[in-house]
Amino acid sequence: METREAYDSSQQQERLEARFREIRLTLTILRKNPLSLASLIILLFLIFLAVFAPWLAPYPDAEKGIPHVEERYKPPSSIHLFGTEYLGRDVLSLVIFGTRLSLSAGFSIVALSVAIGWPLGVLAGYARGKIDDLIMRVTDMFLSFPSLVLALVIAFVLGPSLINSMIAISVTWWPWYTRLARADAASLRERAFVEASKAIGLTDRSIMFRHILPNTMAPIVVQATMDLGTAILAEAGLSFLGLGAQPPTPEWGLMISGGRAVAFSAWWYATFPGFFIFLTAMAFNLLGDGLREALDPRLRRIRGD
Repeated sequence: METREAYDSSQQQERLEARFREIRLTLTILRKNPLSLASLIILLFLIFLAVFAPWLAPYPDAEKGIPHVEERYKPPSSIHLFGTEYLGRDVLSLVIFGTRLSLSAGFSIVALSVAIGWPLGVLAGYARGKIDDLIMRVTDMFLSFPSLVLALVIAFVLGPSLINSMIAISVTWWPWYTRLARADAASLRERAFVEASKAIGLTDRSIMFRHILPNTMAPIVVQATMDLGTAILAEAGLSFLGLGAQPPTPEWGLMISGGRAVAFSAWWYATFPGFFIFLTAMAFNLLGDGLREALDPRLRRIRGD
């Protein structure tokens, strides 16, 4: 018992030290990559907008849907930098509040997908046998349908709302994380440290969640970062089709949907939220590429990091 407790304590200390070294090295590599650094600055700016939206928006009442009919479809000016929309609300204020909704939706979708898919993948890769077959057959069943089409069907069945659209997208995305985690877990299962853990009496559950799960984190983090931009695009797409956020919610996809009817006479209504969607998706993808390079040991050896 004492040997096992001492081993667990030393292993925990070593893991913490290794994690801190890994984080420092990753940040150092990201700082050397100008595109990753620029994307990180953009994302920090967007998060800043989302957190302080009520104080940064020039017209805070825009979020509440209060109409100002006399201000309908005013072009960009010094009073309304991004113009106004069909209710006379300030588009800049709506875009700022939309940042909060879109980022929250993106993070929620990816977090729920990872929470379902990651543990299932580790369980399938480590347990193998009938458990692996069952999990992977269910996974393959979900992957056999186009994710966006399946999300549309689920969102339609659940009913149009922002929460339901997030659930619909998450339900179609978790299988990707399951497959990714399973591949890593199946490889790690054969490593010497797993055999050592079994030799000192650790249970399979303890090995999976204390050793296998943390060691599959790197590819999951990279994939999740890159998926954040896609999640925001997918949620905006459902809102555009009327299955996501509902008027007068300040959501980017919903704003683009409202602006398509006046695309030529009031171009600013759809253009500015569309630009922010593009900027956010691009920033997450560039950051994901940077993280992949920073966390891949083979690329580190090539660069000499």
